Amino acid sequence: MTVASAATGEMTGDSGFLSKERTIAGPGFNRWLVPPAALAMHLCIGMAYGFSVFWLPLSKAIGIKESVACPADMGLLGQLFTTSCDWKISSLTGMFTIFFVFLGLSAALWGGWLERVGPRKAGVVAALCWAGGLVISAFGISIHELWVMWLGSGVIGGVGLGLGYISPVSTLIKWFPDRRGMATGMAIMGFGGGAMIGSPLANELIKHFATATSVGVTPTFLVFAGLYFLFMMGGALGYRLPAQGWRPAGWTPPAPGSGNAMMTERHVHVSKVWGIPQFWLVWMVLCMNVSAGIGVLGMASPMLQEVFGGHLINQDVRFVDLDKAQLAAIAGVAAGFTALLSLFNIVGRFFWASLSDKLGRKMTYAIFFVLGGLLYASIPASAGAGNKVAFASAFCIILSMYGGGFATVPAYLADLFGTQMVGAIHGRLLTAWSIAGILGPVVINFMRDYQLGLGLPREQVYNQTMYILTGMLVIGFICNLMIKPVADKWFMSPAELDQERQRARERAAAAEAGASARGAATSSGLALVLAWAAVGIPLAWGLYRSLLTIGKFFS
Repeated sequence: MTVASAATGEMTGDSGFLSKERTIAGPGFNRWLVPPAALAMHLCIGMAYGFSVFWLPLSKAIGIKESVACPADMGLLGQLFTTSCDWKISSLTGMFTIFFVFLGLSAALWGGWLERVGPRKAGVVAALCWAGGLVISAFGISIHELWVMWLGSGVIGGVGLGLGYISPVSTLIKWFPDRRGMATGMAIMGFGGGAMIGSPLANELIKHFATATSVGVTPTFLVFAGLYFLFMMGGALGYRLPAQGWRPAGWTPPAPGSGNAMMTERHVHVSKVWGIPQFWLVWMVLCMNVSAGIGVLGMASPMLQEVFGGHLINQDVRFVDLDKAQLAAIAGVAAGFTALLSLFNIVGRFFWASLSDKLGRKMTYAIFFVLGGLLYASIPASAGAGNKVAFASAFCIILSMYGGGFATVPAYLADLFGTQMVGAIHGRLLTAWSIAGILGPVVINFMRDYQLGLGLPREQVYNQTMYILTGMLVIGFICNLMIKPVADKWFMSPAELDQERQRARERAAAAEAGASARGAATSSGLALVLAWAAVGIPLAWGLYRSLLTIGKFFS
């Protein structure tokens, strides 16, 4: 199934198994069955963060033991089509940029389609794209064509990333109007946790499949494709939408003018958001928060090693003077540091998003920018003093807020623009992530190379960068400060809202759900336990493996 064919089915009034009508929950459905479905989706696509585990073996795909170097004058274009020499790691890492560019583009292009056809159909398309992209990449690796791998996982997989990322957002917000931040935090926590599970599993599979003539990545990709397809399909088929007008038992919406002034009960159409100032302010808020965090996340390991050198293993030796055994030892410590940051990135998604239900989204982002700016500005001093505890603590808190920013922003959008089309609006906002995925790493890498070119010691090349990142957070703070409630003129009138709901077939679906018990049978206690076990057991295993790695940092 493609996006085009799915859309065609929607336009012709398709009422099949994947249609929106079939996802409306009947009486007695337990809303706590929806978060594990969302987690199943995000834990799979979150492996995008863990693809770095493939770079080293893929850089030896021909040579197996040692890389077969390409001609010195061969550029990136030549590497895309060569079959006679091994790819450079720098060429393989271009996958990250492609991932997040197409994540943002696909979420923006098809977010409105998702709202009309419902999360189940979009989730199935996401599963086909993400798993299918891995299969295509496996074929590209087998024939040693980098462009095929970029097309498979980067482009097609990137579309799956975008649709899979936003498919549960509006669903969860509608099921948890009383705890929007917590609900989206649970799902988006899974995106951060995907690499925590996928990276150690990939390492084990690569070792298992490696032979004298293969580095083992091709069969690993195929195994991942099968596993992810099953889990993502399970998540997609587990999505349910509440009937129109449903509310949690005992909860009533706050009266207009009371409580959080930023939270509206009205709805903005996605077609209007490009012209609304608040949308662009939130866009800048997300872009600045992500730009600062994603650059650091990608450089955390070399940064720690170059700043502290031999002090990481209790030896007073600069990084450039370390021997091969010492370099291997501090690389293990740095791997533990990276795993620690990833853990804070994951936990921060749930912690900060849940806290935003109490503090409000605007105040939560204000904390991100003020506290984050102070922590970034403190890093040169802690690095200069050789204070590893202060250095690591600052980055742990920063990465928790980086993850928290992703998890809090869907609820921020729902507060400002309403819930009717929040998934589509969130999709358009994710173009900020696409830009940040380029901006953050470019700033970090450019400034590092520039400082090295000036002859600065490696332990000092990140100092100016930290101040630049602090400046990004200052910009984000100002944009967040300027966000006000959306003006009345941007909201849909009752007639326009009714027309949009008719277009999305929600009225008929709600009536059908009210007349039947669809979904009630799946709300048993056993189903709830099995659903949470399906995502909880892999998470627990990934956490256990991460804690083993983190132990190297503290030992």
